[in-house]
Amino acid sequence: MDNMNLVETFSEFKEFKNIDRETMMRILEDVFHSMLTKKFGEESNFDIIVNIDKGDLEIWHYREIVEDGEVEDESLQIAFSDAIKIEPDFEVGEEFSKQIQLGDFGRREVLSIRQNLVSRILDYEKDNVYKKYKESVGDIITGEVYQVWKKEILILDDEGIELILPKSEQISSDYFRKGDSIRAVVLKVDMRNNTPVIVLSRTSNTFLERLFEAEVPEVYDGLITIKNIVRVPGERAKIAVESYDDRIDPVGACVGMKGSRIHGIVRELKNENIDVINFTTNNSLYIQRALSPAKITSIKIDEETKRAEVFMKPDQVSLAIGKGGFNIKLAGKLTGYEIDVYRDSDSESEDVDIMEFSDEIDQWILDELKNIGCDTAKSVLELDKKELVTRTDLEEETIIEVLRILKSEFE
Repeated sequence: MDNMNLVETFSEFKEFKNIDRETMMRILEDVFHSMLTKKFGEESNFDIIVNIDKGDLEIWHYREIVEDGEVEDESLQIAFSDAIKIEPDFEVGEEFSKQIQLGDFGRREVLSIRQNLVSRILDYEKDNVYKKYKESVGDIITGEVYQVWKKEILILDDEGIELILPKSEQISSDYFRKGDSIRAVVLKVDMRNNTPVIVLSRTSNTFLERLFEAEVPEVYDGLITIKNIVRVPGERAKIAVESYDDRIDPVGACVGMKGSRIHGIVRELKNENIDVINFTTNNSLYIQRALSPAKITSIKIDEETKRAEVFMKPDQVSLAIGKGGFNIKLAGKLTGYEIDVYRDSDSESEDVDIMEFSDEIDQWILDELKNIGCDTAKSVLELDKKELVTRTDLEEETIIEVLRILKSEFE
């Protein structure tokens, strides 16, 4: 194997791995220097010239010319009689140079060089990837889905670097196929078996924050500050924002004209409902805003236990609780208070729309009651258990539970 073949091979490898020219030259020089030192000794004098672009490699061995019979170390000295065979004009004390070919080494030594080069280049590439993504933790990246597995998705970035999106970091309604473009935030970077593992996330609060920075210039510029974010990925999110400039409406800026700014974020998060509210240090007002879109009539706060009793009209209760209870849970997380909601009835005789119990009674059961003309709680309570069983397709046990819930409303 000659010099040209070896260097050309790794010149191509360098291009594939996108290692800069200077680094590749340094790696080649280090590997050859280590090999030469091992063969000729640490005191030996060598000059290694690498030209990656042309695939050239030259190795020159320098020795001192000494009198015949005075050679103590052949790797450092050469006898005068041997030197003048190469160049008759040489004199004792001068420096003798000879180019070394790879053919001067054994096959095993050449293979060792190749293995060392591969190892050094791969290590450099891994370190590069680790450093690059370690500095990018918390940033959004865009990649292409390469492989979809049951527990994770393999993604390639624009440099062909492998990234992992675990199932636990995907929105429940996410569905991707090979070749799809995907956006996510860099969650963490680990080294496993000397290989960097880059983990992405679409459920992290940081992902939502970065999306706002991308869509809302005022957030990116720092004119609007995101004070807190809570979310149930794919379902609902609440984000508290604040502006130190009175001329800027933080909520209006984040939502945009007719929702133009927030629409792209909602679409990216698979139609996740996003409530943007003004942050305030007034806890009572903060809780009221956090329960949006529900409107409250009064509130009692216990600062010691961090509990809040919120009273509102019956038609606002289901709005406060929200689908699956997400609205009230997120409001509690956002404000740091345990929130209890109570119906604020003006009088004992006030009736309640049957649909206001959707947080306690399944929708299909409410529909059955409406089908027989029972639109309010009292209209149901006016009928006895037998009649309700006869007129609906509901089981007796279900009727008993419904009556218990409705009666408790007026107790």
